[in-house]
Amino acid sequence: MDLQAEKKLWHKGFKTVVGLDEAGRGPLAGPVVAAAVAVDYFLLKQAKAGQKRGLTYLLEQVNDSKKLTAKKREEIYGFLVKDPFIKWGIAEVSEKTIDRINIFEASRLAMAKAIAGLDKRFSCLEPGSGYLVIDGNFLLPPKILEKRNMVLAGQQSVIKGDQKVFSIAAASILAKVYRDRIMLKLDKKYPQYGFAIHKGYPTKHHREMLGMYGVSVIHRKSFRPCFFCDKMS
Repeated sequence: MDLQAEKKLWHKGFKTVVGLDEAGRGPLAGPVVAAAVAVDYFLLKQAKAGQKRGLTYLLEQVNDSKKLTAKKREEIYGFLVKDPFIKWGIAEVSEKTIDRINIFEASRLAMAKAIAGLDKRFSCLEPGSGYLVIDGNFLLPPKILEKRNMVLAGQQSVIKGDQKVFSIAAASILAKVYRDRIMLKLDKKYPQYGFAIHKGYPTKHHREMLGMYGVSVIHRKSFRPCFFCDKMS
């Protein structure tokens, strides 16, 4: 993967390009997680070739998280969060909030929180300086950003962006690994459901366990299989 999409926006004057993606829209349990990633334009411009080895590795390895093994995602995750050229933020929205506002709005909320987390960690978003590239076909409402004092220069959605834009693909890996780690912890608390295997997705085994044990406190009760299972219990 390369930085062509980011470079086009940098050349237009948008020096902080933030890629956004989420993990966990489809599962029946657990939170939805979003990540925001920005490549540091100013640091990259000043860096010498020998200082870019880590970023060069990431450009070679980063891809849509769904096309990578769990082991490879973990490896790349470790490099992403430590590389000086990568600015990032990760946020989660709970299953309770998902039930309250729906999964689409919860995904957008997680993204807004991830952007705020990126800025809090790296102080890289001056008012009007950030441009968002979002995986999918939706944008973030201005209100959800303004609530977190995020005044951005613009945004665009990119269909299959995690296969085309480095910062989106990197965000997809961060979000996926972070959420998988959450589900592994929840598996220890609720071992009967098999979260370590399916991460909360509606597999045959997960549905069978729902039928056997009913919904837990971390299941999304507004999702159809959980809703009917909850009504029957």
